[in-house]
Amino acid sequence: MNCSICIMPSLNITLCLVLFFISSTVSADDDYYCPNTTTYNTNTSYHSNLISLLSTLSNASRKYGFYNCSTSNNGNSERIYGLFMCRGDIPSAACQDCASRAARKIIQGCPARKMAVFWSDSCLLRYSNRSIFPKPDYGSIINKPDRPFVLRNVIQISTDEQSRFKQKLGEMMDDVAARAASDRSIGKKFATREDNFSTADTTIYALAQCIPDISSSACLNCLGIVIKVLHKCCDEYKGARVQFPSCFVRQEVYPFYTSNSPALSYIQGHNGVPKQVVLIVCVVAIGFLLLLLSTNKSISSVVFPLLLKKRKNTLEETNDDLNGILTAESLQYDFSTIEAATSCFFAENKIGMGGFGDVYKGELVNEQEIAVKRLSRRSSQGVEEFKNEVVLVAKLQHRNLVRLLGFCLEGEEKILIYEFVPNKSLDYFLFDTKKQATLSWSVRDKIIRGIVRGLVYLHEDSRPRIIHRDLKASNILLDKDMNPKISDFGMARIFGADQTEGSTNIIVGTYGYMSPEYAMHGQFSVKSDVFSFGVLLLEIISGKRNRSFCQEDKFDDLLTHAWKLWKDGKAMKFVDPTLIGDSNSGSEIMRCMHIGLLCVQSDLDGRPTTALIAHILHTESATLPEPNRPASFKDYTSIGKMDQLTSKHIPSSILQESITEVYPR
Repeated sequence: MNCSICIMPSLNITLCLVLFFISSTVSADDDYYCPNTTTYNTNTSYHSNLISLLSTLSNASRKYGFYNCSTSNNGNSERIYGLFMCRGDIPSAACQDCASRAARKIIQGCPARKMAVFWSDSCLLRYSNRSIFPKPDYGSIINKPDRPFVLRNVIQISTDEQSRFKQKLGEMMDDVAARAASDRSIGKKFATREDNFSTADTTIYALAQCIPDISSSACLNCLGIVIKVLHKCCDEYKGARVQFPSCFVRQEVYPFYTSNSPALSYIQGHNGVPKQVVLIVCVVAIGFLLLLLSTNKSISSVVFPLLLKKRKNTLEETNDDLNGILTAESLQYDFSTIEAATSCFFAENKIGMGGFGDVYKGELVNEQEIAVKRLSRRSSQGVEEFKNEVVLVAKLQHRNLVRLLGFCLEGEEKILIYEFVPNKSLDYFLFDTKKQATLSWSVRDKIIRGIVRGLVYLHEDSRPRIIHRDLKASNILLDKDMNPKISDFGMARIFGADQTEGSTNIIVGTYGYMSPEYAMHGQFSVKSDVFSFGVLLLEIISGKRNRSFCQEDKFDDLLTHAWKLWKDGKAMKFVDPTLIGDSNSGSEIMRCMHIGLLCVQSDLDGRPTTALIAHILHTESATLPEPNRPASFKDYTSIGKMDQLTSKHIPSSILQESITEVYPR
């Protein structure tokens, strides 16, 4: 291998680029960028964190050829950020080998450095003690000219061809850069192009790629700088490769990438067989088939029914509401993608926890924020319940329901990915004495009406009808405008068109919100959700939890306490004191309290439907019946042996805990 140093102007400054030459092709040798930064000592926490990070990178899934992660065992001061990226056409097995080799060799190439970059023809691996994602790294090149890694072929294009070659190469590079920066590249910012050049029928092959977690505009900017470097150093040579930490380009006069890569077939316009040839072949084949079918009745009598039957089966599968997780197949995420989005489930990204697992905030490569519910491996929610939630929520579309973005089902991992709702959940504000004041009556009224709209959709407008079975304050998420979104459908049940109620031997949900017929007998219906809504409505009005409410002189749960005050004409004593000053809202608050008491009656026939509740909220003249005494904890604790419990009474600890999980915040 021959080596030389090339001094050249770039971006109005001097860039010192080390160029490696070989006789006919660009070198595939490894290279390293080891900035002159602080070092670390072995047997320190930084060293152990780095070993852990490199191990994670070298063993991560290679489905999309990209992975980023961070790790720390000693706070942010020792946090290390790392990523790898394989060339877009590299198969997953070869990508795995390259990433594993890079993880071993980067320590040798940049010993004891707190940041380093490894380059090869197939992959890039990088780590740093500073955050390196999702922002691109190219702006600092002006002050650090040794950042780019450049290789070129020693053979030049003939002098009389150079001008046309440079023009054609420039056009191709601009094209692949623009397409690589687009978001249509199946998880990769990657594109290739080949085009004929010169009378000698020379073909130019061009490739461009960016780290996929930077934005499209950042990718285009990075590639623009790389292409400028390419033009300064190498566009009169038969091959060259210019790599920055966040993007790279390569050009050759021979095919150096795999043309049958799925990503290539998706984004290329000039690779492989020309589009015109493919179109002609398809038209001829279809025409021949139609001619054959039209002239041979025996064939058409067999083929057409088969095609129709296949189409019918496909439609039946699509319309089957209980056909399992395959209906949500297009929503499936790779586990490595979710790990990258949450920085390997970094503890500081945890925003909630519950009986079935933890919830993390994450960010996808397109900068979309997500809430990731990672179900515990010891979770009582099995595969069927997981499928239920995925299939169910994927079909539900309403502004007052949380939106499911996708899922991951890989090995023992069961993960749900939801839209991130920034204002956490209702209980975060409602039951905190300092945060209650932010919930004025106008805000609470908006929340109440939004919950009712969501329930009307589930009970009346959704096909099929949905019974939530775990409506509570922690399952009401609030968006940036404090609009409510009903969440957590892991325990929901689907009802047929004519079905009005169901039963179960396994009681799930949260005590304090359960209707008595469900808690005692396992019977549930839309009226079960109405009961839970009634409890929630009384909690919103009072700012107190039903499960933990107890008066000093006697044992009364929140529902009984509300009913007694109502019956004695002292209902305003039930209202959250932070709402008392709003004199204009008194009648609205009393009307909502009236509705809440009707919803929590023991007799389910006396409870209104959600559609009727919506009507009452919008019709001030509606006359409401007087509520009867509501169900209470005393009713539950007097239950005999329940199906899911072995004791004669519900343990007091159960009364304070949720059986289902706290939903993503």
